[in-house]
Amino acid sequence: MDSTVHGTSRKRLFIGLIAGTCTLVCVLLALLWIIPYIGLRNIHPYAPLVLGVALGALLVLVLWASLGLVLSVLLPRPLPLARRVRGVTIKLLLPLMSLLGRALGLSKEDIHTSFIKVNNELVLRELGRFPPGRILLLMPHCLQNSRCDMRLTYDIDNCKRCGTCPITGLLELRDTYGVHLAVATGGTIARRIVVEKRPKVIIAVACYRDLSSGIQDAYPLPVFGVLNERPFGPCLDTTVPIGNLESALARFLKS
Repeated sequence: MDSTVHGTSRKRLFIGLIAGTCTLVCVLLALLWIIPYIGLRNIHPYAPLVLGVALGALLVLVLWASLGLVLSVLLPRPLPLARRVRGVTIKLLLPLMSLLGRALGLSKEDIHTSFIKVNNELVLRELGRFPPGRILLLMPHCLQNSRCDMRLTYDIDNCKRCGTCPITGLLELRDTYGVHLAVATGGTIARRIVVEKRPKVIIAVACYRDLSSGIQDAYPLPVFGVLNERPFGPCLDTTVPIGNLESALARFLKS
């Protein structure tokens, strides 16, 4: 009985969403046809001015974000509004960049890797240094050996440190510097870890796709991304250069 009720509710929700989406699309299409047909001035004498101001503001926003992004990457010091530039980049420019890149035939990996690199540049220019307890090393579960039976998601110290995967080196890095270290299997667990640890900066390891989405989800919390290596393909026995990770960590650690 309960499953039937839940199934019916889901169907109603799905039908409602479809109907609502269809209605909005129809309204927008109708407006796109009606406005040029009857003319903006026939709607209201100030309608052309309002539309011009809105489009002008959008143009200024895009130009400001683009120029700020370029200057933030090129200049050795951060701009006064570096954080807002990073926010616009993450929330607006990445989706547009992805659409343009696909239209030009670029691969998703190239697009997202370039975004991660630019994001890292902005984070490096924006942030100072923090105590070890305010830095979180967030790792993907695919770093763990696929034949290992230990559960590390909720307690990474369950690792036996056998040395067959990078987790051993990551634990040594954590013990050496005193930072937080956690393994997440997805966005929900990653968010829970962030809420618990309350870091000032996250150094995250993942593939290009998960890093890009993680950077977007975590904003305004800054994320410095380190790409993993995938000798056996995605999500299976991946690795991470410990030296690269330690170099990134050294940049954010307060002595």
